[in-house]
Amino acid sequence: MDHVDCIVAGAGVVGLAIAREMAQRGIDTLVLEAESAIGTGTSSRNSEVIHAGLHYPVGSLKARFCVAGRERLYRYCEERAIPHARCGKLIVATNAEQEPVLASIRANARACGAGDLLRLSEAEAHTLEPSLKCTAALLSPATGIIDSHALMLTLLGDAEEHGAAVSLNTRIASGRIEAGRVVLETVDAAGGERFEIATPRFVNAAGLGAAALAGSLEGLNQQFVPKLHYAKGNYFSVAGRAPFSRLVYPVPEPGGLGVHLTLDLDGVARFGPDVEWTDQLDYRVDPARGEQFYSEIRKYWPDLADGSLQPAYSGIRPKLSGPGEANADFVVQDVAVHGVDSLVNLFGIESPGLTSCLTIAYHVAQCLAPKL
Repeated sequence: MDHVDCIVAGAGVVGLAIAREMAQRGIDTLVLEAESAIGTGTSSRNSEVIHAGLHYPVGSLKARFCVAGRERLYRYCEERAIPHARCGKLIVATNAEQEPVLASIRANARACGAGDLLRLSEAEAHTLEPSLKCTAALLSPATGIIDSHALMLTLLGDAEEHGAAVSLNTRIASGRIEAGRVVLETVDAAGGERFEIATPRFVNAAGLGAAALAGSLEGLNQQFVPKLHYAKGNYFSVAGRAPFSRLVYPVPEPGGLGVHLTLDLDGVARFGPDVEWTDQLDYRVDPARGEQFYSEIRKYWPDLADGSLQPAYSGIRPKLSGPGEANADFVVQDVAVHGVDSLVNLFGIESPGLTSCLTIAYHVAQCLAPKL
């Protein structure tokens, strides 16, 4: 049986950040990834936004990790020349009834330590974005965008430079907890070969598959394995260039932040995500769903032309809350929770997981290797 000082399940942005953090602490680290490439799931199917940390409950892991994580991430991008832009975001009220929501968002952001929001009148918002329709807005200067694939490649490069390795096409079939270590049975996706590998430090960062993986670990009390809900978000792009230089978000809706306008680093606009609850990992986008986007987008961009939206892509969020339930926080399970000192489970790492990746990695490393 092979032995590695640390194994990370999942080569998404969080798994790669953890591998980098552990490797930089001198810990022999291996990342096991079931797919044939890094970051093929939630990490590459999102809005690529660096969030400021405005909407999350005060004291929650999402709020704490996001506010700290955004500055870590900006510094990392600058140090490693990762393409990004601190472009800013407008949160807009499109009628007078929504304006009190802006006040509550601003108060919450201030309480979370993300309080650099500016209240704008209709005229001030229109001056910044002449094509925008609103009655009032909040400007978040700390919000930005990032090339998520470049970020993951840089994290991978840093991890490998410090001795970490990634094994692609390697699925964890099952595992068992024994004598202060986790023993994993893995399957090679190409040839079907099975082998066992043991580690005193195992991080379950498998994203959409995290609950199933935890459920396969013999010796872990199943009360610590939550049910994940799959919330599919569909995105549509617009033909031509949208006349905006900042991100535009409506006030939040249940299950998400509404059909918002984001920009990529080339200035191309994307709209989404909507919320489509599903039990399948199906990333196809139904073009008919675009019809629902027009009315939502026109609340803040009335000049959107008929027929200009086209399906772009979709992503699926591993949510711990289901339809009609309040958004759940990140769950980081360590020995203090489940009693297994060799295991950290990460559940419900959706937005703002990308923004928080470096802070999550530091937190996990402190759980497993606090003195290194």
